[in-house]
Amino acid sequence: MNFSKLAEDITRGDRKAAARLISLVEDEEEGYVDAMKLLYERARGVPVLGITGPPGVGKSTIVLEIAKRMRAQGMKLGIVAVDPTSPITGGAILGDRIRMTELFADRDIFIRSMGSRGGSGGLSSQAGSVVRILDALGCDAVIVETVGAGQTQVDIMGMADTIVVVTMPSTGDEVQSIKAGLLEIADVYVVNKCDLTGAMRTLSDIRSMLDLVEDWHGWKPPVLQTNAREGKGIDELLGSIQKHEAFASGSEHLASRKKAQLRRELQELVSNEVTRRIFENIGTEELDEILNQMLDRSSSPYSEAERITADVVRKKRATAR
Repeated sequence: MNFSKLAEDITRGDRKAAARLISLVEDEEEGYVDAMKLLYERARGVPVLGITGPPGVGKSTIVLEIAKRMRAQGMKLGIVAVDPTSPITGGAILGDRIRMTELFADRDIFIRSMGSRGGSGGLSSQAGSVVRILDALGCDAVIVETVGAGQTQVDIMGMADTIVVVTMPSTGDEVQSIKAGLLEIADVYVVNKCDLTGAMRTLSDIRSMLDLVEDWHGWKPPVLQTNAREGKGIDELLGSIQKHEAFASGSEHLASRKKAQLRRELQELVSNEVTRRIFENIGTEELDEILNQMLDRSSSPYSEAERITADVVRKKRATAR
């Protein structure tokens, strides 16, 4: 495959080429890195909006309503919706993606569902590369919705410039989310389904928690209420998102976050590459023997990991001599 041409086609706005490369990235096909190297030079660093929170709070509906309003402003959008992974195929179980069907016909919105594939923080490990592809495709902004598989959605910090944490009344999720660390990552809080009983108490509880922080370094997250199914509060939410983007771009906040994101991405890529190279050098019979030893408890994953790593270091030193 001509990866140089694939990258060129993407920068010219070819949606099919973008879809093809995303598939290659997800499957980690040999050679896809060559295309990503070319696209990195041409990506502009467009704003990335992260939408996260527990399951069932209405994240997909909020993404739908925000996207409709951003399109009305003339923006070309990319949407990355990370869904649970099928245990059979490894692909995305589309779930709430049916709520975005009205956006599919819009040629200026590129929607991609991805399986989380074991990502611990609600994101696929390849989601960052997909965002970069959509940037190079010509999108003015990219929205990333996490899988919502619990309270540990902190991986979104490694990707988004503005993070919206969504919760709802009467679930207890708002307190648990804050305890789990979402307090530190949110740029905007949203209490969705605000027509339900307990909405005002939820708003009050979150605001009280935020008041415990003494220094917000120039940006204290607003706590908003929405009823996304009826479109209520979405205009105010979009306004707060755009205010945060303006704040971040005019301060050291965004540069610091971007540097942390790049460090995290570099560490992940190095880890993946080292792991791949190590296992390429372990024969099938040797690996089977190692697994059998762990199975009968004559060895352990911990000791084998130490031994394999030590062997690689020793061989590297011997080669250097």
